[in-house]
Amino acid sequence: MKRTTRRGLMIFTLFLLAACGPRPTPSRLTQVRLSLGYIPNIQFAPLYVAVERGYFAEAGIEVEFDYSFETDAVALVGADELQFAVVSGEQVLLARAQGLPVVYVAAWYQKYPVSVIAKSEQGITTPSDLRGKTIGLPGLYGANYIGLRALLHAGGLSESDVTLDSIGYTQVAALAAGRDQAVSVYTANEPLQLRAQGYDLTELRVADFVQLASNGLITNETTAAGNPDLVRGMVAALLHGLSDTIADPQAAYQISLGYVETLAQADTAVQKQVLATSIDLWKADRLGESNPAAWENMQTVLLDVGLLTQPLDLSKAFTNEFIP
Repeated sequence: MKRTTRRGLMIFTLFLLAACGPRPTPSRLTQVRLSLGYIPNIQFAPLYVAVERGYFAEAGIEVEFDYSFETDAVALVGADELQFAVVSGEQVLLARAQGLPVVYVAAWYQKYPVSVIAKSEQGITTPSDLRGKTIGLPGLYGANYIGLRALLHAGGLSESDVTLDSIGYTQVAALAAGRDQAVSVYTANEPLQLRAQGYDLTELRVADFVQLASNGLITNETTAAGNPDLVRGMVAALLHGLSDTIADPQAAYQISLGYVETLAQADTAVQKQVLATSIDLWKADRLGESNPAAWENMQTVLLDVGLLTQPLDLSKAFTNEFIP
């Protein structure tokens, strides 16, 4: 009787050890090409962490990063030629308006990552102060434009109240040289570069005035319906890497050195500030969750600027069903 009890305890202990140990990696991994819409950058640290720590592999996925244009990625996902991409919220609604069945399955950025900045001497401290100003931006498209229009609306202004200057991605040089009185930029990029160069800036963050659907993971309706486990695995790996990065930015930075070739030669202080600012944009009580109000606000902005001609069924544009 005593021997049987001891043996039972040994078996039970081994069972517990197996249950508490690392999950085995599936022998056959699903190949996934993930479009990121930008060059390798410290802002993708959560994905690099997820790869390095085996979170994608645990989900049965071998991921390949594809740094390409955001609009191209949306079109490919919509055509089911690509299963996943990371894009900004407005791209989802614009794609669905064109009949592309893309679905936003996990929010990465909880705060819209766009700001309008100016030299402090301009005295631009509220959105209404932009009246009569010349504002530089890449063009009348993308997140820089959408974020700017949202700020103008918050200040009771329209596009006719300002002068927009399409300058490509030269906002740092344009503001430094005084070509434009203000520029629309990414919150975790150009403001940090200019401050590192010694410029005293004022900054209007879009997220301080309105909540908009921001950058996140998309798939298409075919993949979401036909392979939900794959979608769930992608979301889980992304959010696990995101959680780790928020908890330990220094470790995430070290991992990113192996994925971003230019990072070792860049200004370390600036790049760590880029990561810290990004983390502020990512944080949420429940990582990955979409707020319906943010999608309503985004649709309102797109209707206001004429990029949408009629409201969409937002319930089909995003879902929280794949969030752990």
